Amino acid sequence: MAWTTPLTAVANAAFTAAQFNASVRDNLLETGPAKATTAGSIFAATGTNAIGERIPTGATVATAQSTSTTASYGDLTTVGPTLSSLTTGTKSILFLAAQIENSTAGAGGYMGFNVSGASTIAASDDRSLRVISGSAGERNRVSCVVFQTGLTGGSNTFTAKYTTPTGGTATFQYREMSVIPL
Repeated sequence: MAWTTPLTAVANAAFTAAQFNASVRDNLLETGPAKATTAGSIFAATGTNAIGERIPTGATVATAQSTSTTASYGDLTTVGPTLSSLTTGTKSILFLAAQIENSTAGAGGYMGFNVSGASTIAASDDRSLRVISGSAGERNRVSCVVFQTGLTGGSNTFTAKYTTPTGGTATFQYREMSVIPL
């Protein structure tokens, strides 16, 4: 059902049950309170005069794990964090955070993400959390925000991916990802 322009009342004209249902009841069923099914959800426009419920979510992997992969983004021993089957529109806001250190001075670690499901988007440097350490073993707790466009609306899964493009062995701990689907 879609929201419609309400009927304009005319003096001395009969107001039928069908007109009331279309102008009042059906339009009220298209409002946020009528569509809300989950506490903490938000609403995003899905078209002209239309909204959809979106459920922000997040996950953390606290375990410290390392990688020395420099060629491409990949998984750590404990994959993720992963946020599965999120209903999105064509955009989302992602928050990435991690404690990152590298065994080599002047080297670092990158935490990106891929999207699978309705969309297929590979992890990339331009949408990643990046740290380059000044000295070996220097720990940095950092975060970033990514406004992701180009999604295909529907059920999408976001998974964190990791690389050490500058060499050395990067260790990632307290890895966090949150997504606000729009």
